Amino acid sequence: MAILGKIRQRSIFLILVIGMALFAFVISGVFDGSSSNAGPTDPIAIINDDEVELNYFRQLVEQTERTYNYTTLQSVNLVWNQAIRNTIFDQQFKKLGIDAGKEQLEQIISSDDNVINNPNFQNESGFFDFGIFSNYISQLKTENPTAYENWKYQEQSIIGVAKQRIYLDLIKASSGMTEAEAKANYHLENDNVNIKYVQIPFDVIPDSLVQISDAEIKKYINDNEIDYKRDETRNIQYVAFDENPTEDDLSAIRLKLDGLKTKRIAYNDVSKLTDTLEGFKETQNVADFIDQYSEISFDSVYRPRGEYNNEYADILFGLETGEVFGPYRDGNAFKISRMLDRKKNASLRASHILIAYEGATRAASDISRSKEEARKEANRVYRLARRSSSNFEDLVAEYSDGPSKIRGGDLGFFQEGQMATEFFNFVNDNKVGRIGLVETEFGFHIIEITDKDDLALIADVVAEAVPSDKTSNDVFRKATQFEMDSNDGNDFLGTAESNNYQVRPVKQIAALEENLPGLPQQRNIVRWAFEDDTKVGDIRRFSLNGGGYAVVQLTAKVKEGLATIDEVGNEVRKILIKDKKAALIKQKYADKNTLEALAEDDELTIETASAINQKNPTLVGAGNEPYVVGTAFAMNPGEYSGLIQGEKGVYKILLSQKNIVADLEDYSAYAEAARENASFTMMESVFAALESVSQIDDNRALYY
Repeated sequence: MAILGKIRQRSIFLILVIGMALFAFVISGVFDGSSSNAGPTDPIAIINDDEVELNYFRQLVEQTERTYNYTTLQSVNLVWNQAIRNTIFDQQFKKLGIDAGKEQLEQIISSDDNVINNPNFQNESGFFDFGIFSNYISQLKTENPTAYENWKYQEQSIIGVAKQRIYLDLIKASSGMTEAEAKANYHLENDNVNIKYVQIPFDVIPDSLVQISDAEIKKYINDNEIDYKRDETRNIQYVAFDENPTEDDLSAIRLKLDGLKTKRIAYNDVSKLTDTLEGFKETQNVADFIDQYSEISFDSVYRPRGEYNNEYADILFGLETGEVFGPYRDGNAFKISRMLDRKKNASLRASHILIAYEGATRAASDISRSKEEARKEANRVYRLARRSSSNFEDLVAEYSDGPSKIRGGDLGFFQEGQMATEFFNFVNDNKVGRIGLVETEFGFHIIEITDKDDLALIADVVAEAVPSDKTSNDVFRKATQFEMDSNDGNDFLGTAESNNYQVRPVKQIAALEENLPGLPQQRNIVRWAFEDDTKVGDIRRFSLNGGGYAVVQLTAKVKEGLATIDEVGNEVRKILIKDKKAALIKQKYADKNTLEALAEDDELTIETASAINQKNPTLVGAGNEPYVVGTAFAMNPGEYSGLIQGEKGVYKILLSQKNIVADLEDYSAYAEAARENASFTMMESVFAALESVSQIDDNRALYY
């Protein structure tokens, strides 16, 4: 179980499944083995003849959206990956006769901190009680049928996790490493070489000497079709019409806020009389005033200067009580602000050296000193800190056991309630610059008070910097007119050019994308581009999620198959140029049999690399060069290599020394450790293998 615990902690897949299965634990829990599914619908997927039902899939998507605050398509893809895994593994479970019962489910549920720490599921002694948990869920069957049905979907996921644990145990039991394999792996990790080398970079051959034809590119694509297979895609071009406020809009917002600062005369349409309205500066009921005029409600929290992350923080903190400042721009809003109250020196800053002891709260596991030993050490360091010649940061680096050690002991600004009482009281009661020694539950603290500042209660009337109705209508008119003009004669580029609009192309859009360059979260555009009725050349206007419009034209439908020269030609051309340059370099330097002969060229130098192993084949100054390092291991000391094509150029190497470590007397412990490390990624490797031979029909684009 300890091993399984580690796997559960380290495997992203299992964490994801358990997270989705248990995030709604307050509605989780009966184990009768049945499940409630909706009536027959077209499947979202068919995996090796097994269907994934649409209603089941949609419910998991909705739960994921609520839980993780993901977009719909992000949730769809997350649930899709899980559904593929669960189905493929379930097919294996059925073949092998693997099943999970209540005992396995109890183990999984009892390992979730959210469940076991919930008081609703604890007995009188304060411990998690699985019986209480089960009874709680049983009550949902009659008291909350909807929650109970939600649980049924959760239970399926938990059962899947339990079966996967059993399946993984079976695979682990059948896996191993022979002594010969362990020996080979041990030497691969620990044997190393020292070499001298000359790197001849590819750019010693001018590009003008290398010509690559389209026929060569096409042949390379065909010869490497696995790397260049493409799904069906679409190409579009679009013009964006951003809905941003104009300078006139911003001036109107400022003017409106400015008019709220002091008393003003307003005409009352009901009484047909003029009224005197109190301003922000005079009002006695600030909260009501803000609720009436501000787009953000009143917040009665005292805040430090650092939370006002704008250029006006010092001005705001310099206001007298009752004084109003603004209007001013703060991000995407305008504000007028009023100082309501101030707490002098209530925001404190200090650095500390923590001397912890065994048994202290949050003490690291390697802390072995007793409390009395810690006290003596703290007194000694305290005396060092008080010496005028001492540098507090240096003492922190040498003596502190606290996590703030990496910041020189600095704890930043804090307020009452954010630190241990004894710590806060010392800093609060003493002046900046004072150094003292304080004991808390965490150990002994040598404290240096570094700063004090006020906390301020500042009220804001906020108006978002948004376009006026006139501006929004003007943007809509321009977008609509461009759509109509482009459709009239289907001249998208010409119409854009005549209006001085920027056209942005987007290529290779996949069926399940939603984020396009410059157009985030625009799933509706992608769906339109893939609809059967949408033809190349069609133009349509879309409302954008963030405001504004995009007028989009479909420019190409790219069928599934090998990538074309237009799509990957530049990428392939670089590869072929590198190969041809390597051949020319080998011809040019073929008569150079030593490194010294190569180094006669002023642009080439002899480099040295030591202790290189095959698990990390990196040459200092050259980068990752596995083929070059592999060649070195095949040589004898004192031997020169031929000219070798690498990643960054062509190399010639001299093997200076080959260091072969001594064999272990017994490889069993090494083999077991290697097998244990491999088990952490074993399930992912098994799934990748099973997925590669599975037939998967993907219908996501039909529904989302």
